[in-house]
Amino acid sequence: MKGWWSKYVLTGAMIAILAGCQTRPTDRGQQYKDGHLNQPLELVNEPNATSKPVNARDFVNQVTQIQAASPELYYRNNDIFQSIESWIVAGGDTRDLNKYGLSAWQMEGVDSFGNVQFTGYYTPVLQARHYRQGEFRYPLYAMPRVRKNHRLPDRRAIYAGALSNSLVIAWTNSLMDNFMMEVQGSGYVDFGDGQPLTFFSYGGRNGYAYRSIGKVLIDRGEVAKEDMSMQAIRKWAACHTEAEVRELLEQNPSYVFFKPMMATQVKGASAVPLVAKASVASDRSLIPAGTSLLAEVPLLDNDGKFTGKYEMRLMVALDVGGAIKGQHFDIYQGIGKQAGHAAGFYNHYGRVWVLKSAPGQRNTGTLFSASNRSSGNGSGGLLVDNPQN
Repeated sequence: MKGWWSKYVLTGAMIAILAGCQTRPTDRGQQYKDGHLNQPLELVNEPNATSKPVNARDFVNQVTQIQAASPELYYRNNDIFQSIESWIVAGGDTRDLNKYGLSAWQMEGVDSFGNVQFTGYYTPVLQARHYRQGEFRYPLYAMPRVRKNHRLPDRRAIYAGALSNSLVIAWTNSLMDNFMMEVQGSGYVDFGDGQPLTFFSYGGRNGYAYRSIGKVLIDRGEVAKEDMSMQAIRKWAACHTEAEVRELLEQNPSYVFFKPMMATQVKGASAVPLVAKASVASDRSLIPAGTSLLAEVPLLDNDGKFTGKYEMRLMVALDVGGAIKGQHFDIYQGIGKQAGHAAGFYNHYGRVWVLKSAPGQRNTGTLFSASNRSSGNGSGGLLVDNPQN
């Protein structure tokens, strides 16, 4: 009887283990190498990763941009930046971080197994005209003056003509492109007159809560959750009438206004020019501006599917986002269609280590405690919110 019972218990334990494994998906880059982590940030002797950063030059360029645009932010983190650069020059072996006065704090991730969420954003380039003509009939608006105790119209009302044409700053040829630029918070506009591109910076919003149209399509059964991406939304729009597309966009009452500027570099909330794939938007209650990150980022194929491979990247937190909460980063992908293609697919997971000065080393940067947990994990990136919303 005792032997039978032992076999029964062992069989039950194996079934439980297998069932537990089945509840840990890996299709979006999830990893489970480090076991359960109990704090938002946990000090580790060295990262459980063997690859070297692939973007050392871009990281150094990003630090140079910080030094030029925000000397105060640079000074607060200068010791760490210099230590990282010395580590890079020596070969960038993760086992040697402590030799250069650096300690690695692993982020617990959205599931407490180290799986940090990655989404992506980019800077679009729209075709437009100064006056309404032909296919160029979709307006981009400047921020209206808001009277006291007066609320701006929602998206549906704006589409219906609630705002004066005197506020129009460009007429584009795509309502969907306009919406996607709102999601990104800024973009470049080509007026087709041979002049340099005009940068449209974030100019404000109408004050309504943001609602994800991606989630609307999922809830309606129009697009499967696992297939959701910016490309999936565009594909859906291409197969539906203008009235149907407009009805979908109107499900999000939030509306973003823009401010034209002469051609300028794309800057994040820290007022620092952003270097593609070397800067991220973060939740500043957990990851302050200027924080250096070492990340294992999952590699995707051209269809947005996880390839089973990762690359190690050094990045700096320089932007923020309404949907970027807790163990979640929005990676800046760059400018134009190719960057948009990459950003549109990203809703994946990888491991991240926050780099700080090792114990006993001088650190002029912002100190933050592992107990400073941010509420909520955020979700959705492009499909949920943007760095300005």
